[in-house]
Amino acid sequence: MDVYFRVSSRQVRGPVRFCAHLFLVALGVIAGASASLPRAQAQGFETAAKQAVLIESETGAVLFAKNADQLFPPASMALLMTLEVVFDALKKGELTQDQTIAISEYAWRTGGAPAGRTTMFAKLKSEVPVIDLIRGVIVHIAYDGAIALAEGLSGSEQAFTERMNVRATELGLRRSRFTNPMGYEDERMNVTAREMAELANHIIKTYPQFYPMFSQPDFTWNDIYQRNKNSLIEGNFGIDGLMVGGASIKELGAVASAVKDGRRLILAFYGLPSKKEREKQAKALFEWGFSSFGDVQLFAAGETVGEVRVFGGEETYVPVVGRGAVKAYLPLATRKGYKARVVYRGPIPAPVKEGDEIAHLEVTHEGAIVQNIPLYAAKSMPVGDFGDKARDGLIEALAGLWY
Repeated sequence: MDVYFRVSSRQVRGPVRFCAHLFLVALGVIAGASASLPRAQAQGFETAAKQAVLIESETGAVLFAKNADQLFPPASMALLMTLEVVFDALKKGELTQDQTIAISEYAWRTGGAPAGRTTMFAKLKSEVPVIDLIRGVIVHIAYDGAIALAEGLSGSEQAFTERMNVRATELGLRRSRFTNPMGYEDERMNVTAREMAELANHIIKTYPQFYPMFSQPDFTWNDIYQRNKNSLIEGNFGIDGLMVGGASIKELGAVASAVKDGRRLILAFYGLPSKKEREKQAKALFEWGFSSFGDVQLFAAGETVGEVRVFGGEETYVPVVGRGAVKAYLPLATRKGYKARVVYRGPIPAPVKEGDEIAHLEVTHEGAIVQNIPLYAAKSMPVGDFGDKARDGLIEALAGLWY
Protein backbone atom coordinates (compact mmCIF):
# COMPACT_ATOMS: atom_id res chain seq x y z
CA MET A 1 0.00 0.00 0.00
CA ASP A 2 1.34 3.44 -0.97
CA VAL A 3 0.46 6.60 0.82
CA TYR A 4 1.43 10.12 -0.11
CA PHE A 5 3.66 12.34 1.96
CA ARG A 6 2.65 15.85 1.08
CA VAL A 7 5.50 18.35 0.85
CA SER A 8 3.78 21.71 0.62
CA SER A 9 5.13 25.20 0.57
CA ARG A 10 4.02 28.78 0.36
CA GLN A 11 5.82 32.10 0.40
CA VAL A 12 4.74 34.63 3.00
CA ARG A 13 5.86 38.12 3.78
CA GLY A 14 7.89 38.46 6.97
CA PRO A 15 10.94 36.86 8.51
CA VAL A 16 10.04 33.28 7.66
CA ARG A 17 9.17 32.17 4.16
CA PHE A 18 8.27 28.86 2.59
CA CYS A 19 9.37 27.46 -0.74
CA ALA A 20 6.88 28.54 -3.42
CA HIS A 21 6.62 25.21 -5.25
CA LEU A 22 4.06 22.55 -4.36
CA PHE A 23 4.48 18.85 -5.03
CA LEU A 24 3.64 15.33 -3.86
CA VAL A 25 6.05 12.49 -3.24
CA ALA A 26 4.99 8.83 -3.17
CA LEU A 27 6.89 7.08 -0.40
CA GLY A 28 5.69 3.54 0.13
CA VAL A 29 4.24 2.54 3.50
CA ILE A 30 4.41 5.42 5.98
CA ALA A 31 3.01 5.37 9.47
CA GLY A 32 0.75 7.92 11.14
CA ALA A 33 2.04 10.24 13.84
CA SER A 34 1.61 10.41 17.57
CA ALA A 35 2.30 13.96 18.66
CA SER A 36 -0.46 14.37 21.22
CA LEU A 37 -2.32 12.28 23.74
CA PRO A 38 -5.50 11.71 21.69
CA ARG A 39 -3.47 10.21 18.84
CA ALA A 40 -1.46 8.10 21.26
CA GLN A 41 -4.66 6.84 22.87
CA ALA A 42 -5.94 5.93 19.42
CA GLN A 43 -2.92 3.64 19.17
CA GLY A 44 -3.79 2.06 22.51
CA PHE A 45 -1.45 4.01 24.75
CA GLU A 46 -1.78 6.67 27.43
CA THR A 47 0.05 7.68 30.60
CA ALA A 48 -1.05 8.62 34.10
CA ALA A 49 1.46 11.49 34.15
CA LYS A 50 -0.10 14.95 34.05
CA GLN A 51 2.58 16.30 31.72
CA ALA A 52 4.79 14.18 29.49
CA VAL A 53 6.85 14.18 26.33
CA LEU A 54 8.90 11.44 24.66
CA ILE A 55 11.39 12.34 21.94
CA GLU A 56 13.92 10.51 19.79
CA SER A 57 17.38 11.92 20.41
CA GLU A 58 18.97 11.85 16.96
CA THR A 59 16.11 13.38 14.99
CA GLY A 60 14.29 15.26 17.74
CA ALA A 61 11.07 13.57 16.62
CA VAL A 62 8.21 13.90 19.11
CA LEU A 63 6.80 10.42 19.73
CA PHE A 64 4.34 11.29 22.47
CA ALA A 65 3.14 14.48 24.09
CA LYS A 66 0.61 15.22 26.81
CA ASN A 67 0.39 18.79 28.08
CA ALA A 68 4.01 19.06 26.98
CA ASP A 69 4.02 22.86 27.14
CA GLN A 70 2.17 23.14 30.45
CA LEU A 71 4.25 24.62 33.27
CA PHE A 72 5.10 22.68 36.43
CA PRO A 73 7.63 23.07 39.30
CA PRO A 74 10.88 21.27 38.42
CA ALA A 75 12.07 20.54 41.98
CA SER A 76 15.47 18.82 41.81
CA MET A 77 15.14 18.40 38.02
CA ALA A 78 16.23 22.07 37.92
CA LEU A 79 19.70 20.74 38.70
CA LEU A 80 19.99 19.81 35.02
CA MET A 81 20.05 23.51 34.16
CA THR A 82 22.60 24.10 36.92
CA LEU A 83 24.78 21.33 35.52
CA GLU A 84 24.48 22.67 31.97
CA VAL A 85 25.75 26.08 33.08
CA VAL A 86 28.69 24.43 34.87
CA PHE A 87 29.47 22.15 31.91
CA ASP A 88 29.39 25.19 29.61
CA ALA A 89 31.77 27.05 31.94
CA LEU A 90 34.17 24.10 31.90
CA LYS A 91 34.01 24.00 28.11
CA LYS A 92 34.84 27.72 27.96
CA GLY A 93 37.69 27.40 30.45
CA GLU A 94 36.04 29.45 33.20
CA LEU A 95 36.42 26.47 35.54
CA THR A 96 38.66 23.43 35.60
CA GLN A 97 37.71 19.99 36.86
CA ASP A 98 40.44 19.87 39.50
CA GLN A 99 39.83 23.43 40.72
CA THR A 100 38.61 23.46 44.32
CA ILE A 101 35.69 25.45 45.74
CA ALA A 102 35.22 26.18 49.43
CA ILE A 103 31.98 25.09 51.09
CA SER A 104 30.55 28.30 52.53
CA GLU A 105 28.41 28.45 55.63
CA TYR A 106 25.44 29.31 53.41
CA ALA A 107 26.00 26.25 51.22
CA TRP A 108 26.45 24.06 54.31
CA ARG A 109 23.40 25.35 56.20
CA THR A 110 21.08 25.69 53.21
CA GLY A 111 22.03 22.59 51.25
CA GLY A 112 24.07 20.46 53.63
CA ALA A 113 23.30 18.21 56.59
CA PRO A 114 21.68 20.98 58.73
CA ALA A 115 19.06 21.57 56.00
CA GLY A 116 17.76 18.02 56.13
CA ARG A 117 17.78 17.70 52.33
CA THR A 118 19.65 15.49 49.93
CA THR A 119 23.33 16.32 50.34
CA MET A 120 26.84 15.03 49.70
CA PHE A 121 27.77 15.93 53.33
CA ALA A 122 30.57 18.28 52.34
CA LYS A 123 32.25 19.70 55.44
CA LEU A 124 31.94 23.37 56.28
CA LYS A 125 34.89 25.39 54.83
CA SER A 126 36.33 22.28 53.16
CA GLU A 127 37.79 22.60 49.65
CA VAL A 128 36.06 20.31 47.14
CA PRO A 129 37.19 19.76 43.52
CA VAL A 130 34.70 20.88 40.89
CA ILE A 131 34.47 17.39 39.42
CA ASP A 132 33.49 15.93 42.80
CA LEU A 133 30.87 18.62 43.34
CA ILE A 134 29.46 17.65 39.94
CA ARG A 135 29.41 13.98 40.96
CA GLY A 136 27.66 14.92 44.18
CA VAL A 137 24.96 16.86 42.33
CA ILE A 138 24.38 14.07 39.81
CA VAL A 139 24.56 11.02 42.07
CA HIS A 140 23.37 12.41 45.42
CA ILE A 141 21.15 15.26 44.15
CA ALA A 142 23.43 17.25 46.45
CA TYR A 143 22.06 20.71 47.16
CA ASP A 144 25.22 21.72 49.01
CA GLY A 145 27.21 20.79 45.91
CA ALA A 146 24.90 22.85 43.68
CA ILE A 147 25.20 25.94 45.87
CA ALA A 148 28.99 25.60 46.04
CA LEU A 149 29.21 25.37 42.25
CA ALA A 150 26.98 28.42 41.89
CA GLU A 151 29.06 30.45 44.33
CA GLY A 152 32.34 29.25 42.86
CA LEU A 153 31.37 30.20 39.32
CA SER A 154 29.30 33.36 39.79
CA GLY A 155 30.10 34.57 43.31
CA SER A 156 26.57 34.18 44.62
CA GLU A 157 23.46 32.09 44.18
CA GLN A 158 21.55 35.08 42.80
CA ALA A 159 24.17 35.89 40.17
CA PHE A 160 24.31 32.24 39.13
CA THR A 161 20.52 32.08 38.83
CA GLU A 162 20.58 35.06 36.49
CA ARG A 163 23.15 33.20 34.41
CA MET A 164 20.92 30.12 34.39
CA ASN A 165 18.07 32.08 32.82
CA VAL A 166 20.31 33.78 30.27
CA ARG A 167 21.71 30.41 29.27
CA ALA A 168 18.25 28.84 29.15
CA THR A 169 17.17 31.51 26.68
CA GLU A 170 20.28 30.91 24.57
CA LEU A 171 19.34 27.24 24.40
CA GLY A 172 15.82 28.04 23.26
CA LEU A 173 14.04 27.31 26.54
CA ARG A 174 11.49 30.09 26.15
CA ARG A 175 9.00 29.21 28.88
CA SER A 176 11.15 27.72 31.64
CA ARG A 177 12.17 30.04 34.45
CA PHE A 178 14.64 29.33 37.26
CA THR A 179 14.89 31.17 40.61
CA ASN A 180 17.59 29.10 42.32
CA PRO A 181 20.14 26.47 41.29
CA MET A 182 18.78 23.70 43.55
CA GLY A 183 15.12 23.55 42.56
CA TYR A 184 13.85 24.73 45.95
CA GLU A 185 10.14 25.47 45.98
CA ASP A 186 9.26 28.83 44.47
CA GLU A 187 5.99 29.64 42.71
CA ARG A 188 7.92 31.70 40.16
CA MET A 189 10.04 28.72 39.06
CA ASN A 190 8.44 26.51 36.43
CA VAL A 191 9.45 24.44 33.43
CA THR A 192 7.76 22.42 30.69
CA ALA A 193 8.21 18.76 29.85
CA ARG A 194 9.15 19.60 26.28
CA GLU A 195 11.90 22.02 27.27
CA MET A 196 13.31 19.68 29.92
CA ALA A 197 13.55 16.90 27.33
CA GLU A 198 15.28 19.29 24.93
CA LEU A 199 17.69 20.34 27.68
CA ALA A 200 18.49 16.70 28.46
CA ASN A 201 19.13 15.95 24.79
CA HIS A 202 21.45 18.95 24.59
CA ILE A 203 23.42 17.81 27.65
CA ILE A 204 23.80 14.27 26.30
CA LYS A 205 24.98 15.43 22.87
CA THR A 206 27.13 18.40 23.91
CA TYR A 207 28.88 16.99 26.97
CA PRO A 208 29.32 13.25 26.33
CA GLN A 209 32.32 13.13 28.68
CA PHE A 210 30.10 13.90 31.66
CA TYR A 211 26.99 11.89 30.80
CA PRO A 212 28.30 8.52 32.15
CA MET A 213 28.25 10.06 35.65
CA PHE A 214 24.45 9.93 35.56
CA SER A 215 24.54 6.13 35.65
CA GLN A 216 27.22 5.95 38.36
CA PRO A 217 25.65 3.60 40.96
CA ASP A 218 27.12 5.25 44.05
CA PHE A 219 29.49 7.91 45.32
CA THR A 220 31.33 8.23 48.62
CA TRP A 221 32.26 11.65 50.00
CA ASN A 222 33.40 12.60 53.49
CA ASP A 223 33.50 8.85 54.25
CA ILE A 224 29.74 8.63 53.68
CA TYR A 225 28.57 6.09 51.11
CA GLN A 226 25.40 6.87 49.16
CA ARG A 227 23.68 5.14 46.29
CA ASN A 228 22.46 7.02 43.23
CA LYS A 229 19.19 8.78 44.11
CA ASN A 230 17.83 8.09 40.63
CA SER A 231 16.13 4.73 41.20
CA LEU A 232 15.10 4.53 37.54
CA ILE A 233 18.61 3.49 36.49
CA GLU A 234 18.28 0.35 38.62
CA GLY A 235 15.58 -1.06 36.35
CA ASN A 236 16.20 -3.41 33.45
CA PHE A 237 14.69 -1.30 30.68
CA GLY A 238 17.72 0.63 29.45
CA ILE A 239 17.51 3.91 31.40
CA ASP A 240 21.03 5.22 31.85
CA GLY A 241 20.63 8.59 33.49
CA LEU A 242 19.49 12.14 34.18
CA MET A 243 17.37 13.32 37.12
CA VAL A 244 14.31 12.56 39.26
CA GLY A 245 12.36 15.05 41.35
CA GLY A 246 9.02 16.21 42.65
CA ALA A 247 7.35 19.07 44.48
CA SER A 248 5.85 16.54 46.91
CA ILE A 249 5.65 12.78 47.39
CA LYS A 250 2.42 12.82 45.39
CA GLU A 251 3.71 15.01 42.57
CA LEU A 252 6.76 13.16 41.24
CA GLY A 253 8.50 13.37 37.91
CA ALA A 254 11.69 12.61 36.06
CA VAL A 255 13.83 13.47 33.08
CA ALA A 256 15.23 10.18 31.82
CA SER A 257 17.00 8.69 28.83
CA ALA A 258 17.15 5.12 27.62
CA VAL A 259 18.97 3.29 24.84
CA LYS A 260 17.95 0.18 22.93
CA ASP A 261 19.69 -1.23 19.85
CA GLY A 262 21.59 2.02 19.40
CA ARG A 263 18.45 4.18 19.52
CA ARG A 264 18.17 6.77 22.29
CA LEU A 265 14.85 8.12 23.56
CA ILE A 266 14.38 10.91 26.10
CA LEU A 267 11.42 11.22 28.43
CA ALA A 268 10.30 14.10 30.64
CA PHE A 269 7.18 13.71 32.74
CA TYR A 270 5.57 14.94 35.95
CA GLY A 271 2.59 14.53 38.27
CA LEU A 272 2.80 10.90 39.40
CA PRO A 273 1.63 9.85 42.89
CA SER A 274 4.45 7.51 43.93
CA LYS A 275 7.94 6.29 43.10
CA LYS A 276 6.47 2.94 42.09
CA GLU A 277 4.09 4.61 39.65
CA ARG A 278 6.92 6.78 38.30
CA GLU A 279 8.96 3.68 37.53
CA LYS A 280 5.96 1.91 36.01
CA GLN A 281 5.09 4.81 33.72
CA ALA A 282 8.71 5.38 32.64
CA LYS A 283 9.07 1.74 31.69
CA ALA A 284 5.77 1.74 29.79
CA LEU A 285 6.59 4.90 27.82
CA PHE A 286 10.05 3.72 26.84
CA GLU A 287 8.88 0.25 25.85
CA TRP A 288 6.09 1.73 23.76
CA GLY A 289 8.43 4.21 22.10
CA PHE A 290 11.03 1.59 21.19
CA SER A 291 8.49 -0.95 19.87
CA SER A 292 6.10 1.37 18.02
CA PHE A 293 8.41 3.56 15.94
CA GLY A 294 11.11 3.16 13.32
CA ASP A 295 13.10 4.98 10.62
CA VAL A 296 11.29 5.80 7.37
CA GLN A 297 13.28 7.12 4.43
CA LEU A 298 11.54 10.11 2.85
CA PHE A 299 14.15 11.04 0.24
CA ALA A 300 17.22 9.23 -1.03
CA ALA A 301 20.67 10.74 -0.60
CA GLY A 302 21.06 13.60 -3.08
CA GLU A 303 17.36 13.63 -3.99
CA THR A 304 15.84 17.11 -4.19
CA VAL A 305 13.46 17.80 -1.33
CA GLY A 306 12.34 21.23 -2.52
CA GLU A 307 13.56 24.55 -3.83
CA VAL A 308 14.44 27.75 -2.00
CA ARG A 309 14.01 31.24 -3.37
CA VAL A 310 17.26 33.14 -3.97
CA PHE A 311 17.59 36.91 -4.37
CA GLY A 312 20.22 38.33 -6.71
CA GLY A 313 21.50 35.01 -8.00
CA GLU A 314 22.02 33.71 -11.50
CA GLU A 315 18.85 31.65 -11.00
CA THR A 316 15.71 32.30 -8.98
CA TYR A 317 15.71 29.04 -7.01
CA VAL A 318 18.28 26.64 -5.59
CA PRO A 319 17.39 22.98 -4.81
CA VAL A 320 17.83 21.67 -1.27
CA VAL A 321 18.74 18.16 -0.12
CA GLY A 322 19.38 16.33 3.12
CA ARG A 323 22.73 15.37 4.59
CA GLY A 324 22.56 11.89 3.12
CA ALA A 325 19.17 10.20 3.02
CA VAL A 326 16.36 12.19 4.62
CA LYS A 327 14.74 10.02 7.30
CA ALA A 328 11.98 10.54 9.81
CA TYR A 329 11.32 8.51 12.94
CA LEU A 330 7.68 7.56 12.55
CA PRO A 331 5.11 5.13 13.97
CA LEU A 332 4.88 1.67 12.46
CA ALA A 333 1.26 0.76 13.14
CA THR A 334 -0.88 3.25 11.22
CA ARG A 335 -1.01 4.34 7.57
CA LYS A 336 -2.03 7.99 7.71
CA GLY A 337 -0.54 10.77 5.58
CA TYR A 338 1.91 13.27 6.97
CA LYS A 339 2.33 16.85 5.83
CA ALA A 340 5.69 18.51 5.39
CA ARG A 341 6.92 21.83 4.17
CA VAL A 342 10.26 23.35 3.37
CA VAL A 343 10.74 26.27 5.75
CA TYR A 344 13.36 29.01 5.48
CA ARG A 345 14.05 32.69 6.03
CA GLY A 346 14.15 34.25 2.65
CA PRO A 347 14.64 34.92 -0.04
CA ILE A 348 18.22 33.77 0.55
CA PRO A 349 20.71 36.41 -0.68
CA ALA A 350 23.26 35.26 -3.24
CA PRO A 351 25.90 33.96 -3.22
CA VAL A 352 24.93 30.56 -1.84
CA LYS A 353 27.54 27.83 -1.38
CA GLU A 354 26.83 24.17 -2.00
CA GLY A 355 26.33 22.50 1.39
CA ASP A 356 25.11 25.63 3.20
CA GLU A 357 22.25 24.89 5.61
CA ILE A 358 19.51 27.19 4.32
CA ALA A 359 16.21 25.49 5.18
CA HIS A 360 14.58 22.66 7.05
CA LEU A 361 11.84 20.15 6.37
CA GLU A 362 9.09 20.65 8.92
CA VAL A 363 7.13 17.44 9.45
CA THR A 364 3.67 17.82 11.00
CA HIS A 365 0.72 15.65 11.91
CA GLU A 366 -2.70 17.19 12.50
CA GLY A 367 -1.08 20.60 12.83
CA ALA A 368 1.52 19.57 15.42
CA ILE A 369 5.21 19.77 14.51
CA VAL A 370 6.79 16.38 15.16
CA GLN A 371 10.18 16.80 13.51
CA ASN A 372 12.49 19.35 11.84
CA ILE A 373 15.11 18.04 9.41
CA PRO A 374 17.96 20.34 8.22
CA LEU A 375 18.24 20.91 4.47
CA TYR A 376 21.29 22.08 2.50
CA ALA A 377 21.93 23.79 -0.82
CA ALA A 378 22.42 21.13 -3.49
CA LYS A 379 24.57 23.42 -5.60
CA SER A 380 26.28 26.79 -5.45
CA MET A 381 24.48 29.88 -6.66
CA PRO A 382 26.76 32.79 -7.60
CA VAL A 383 25.67 36.43 -7.68
CA GLY A 384 23.86 37.28 -10.90
CA ASP A 385 24.22 40.31 -13.16
CA PHE A 386 22.22 43.52 -13.05
CA GLY A 387 19.36 41.96 -14.99
CA ASP A 388 19.05 39.10 -12.48
CA LYS A 389 18.88 41.56 -9.58
CA ALA A 390 16.30 43.70 -11.37
CA ARG A 391 14.17 40.61 -12.00
CA ASP A 392 14.28 39.60 -8.34
CA GLY A 393 13.56 43.15 -7.23
CA LEU A 394 10.44 43.20 -9.41
CA ILE A 395 9.29 39.84 -7.99
CA GLU A 396 9.73 41.13 -4.45
CA ALA A 397 7.82 44.33 -5.25
CA LEU A 398 4.93 42.36 -6.73
CA ALA A 399 4.97 39.98 -3.77
CA GLY A 400 4.71 43.01 -1.49
CA LEU A 401 1.57 44.17 -3.30
CA TRP A 402 0.06 40.68 -3.05
CA TYR A 403 0.90 39.96 0.60
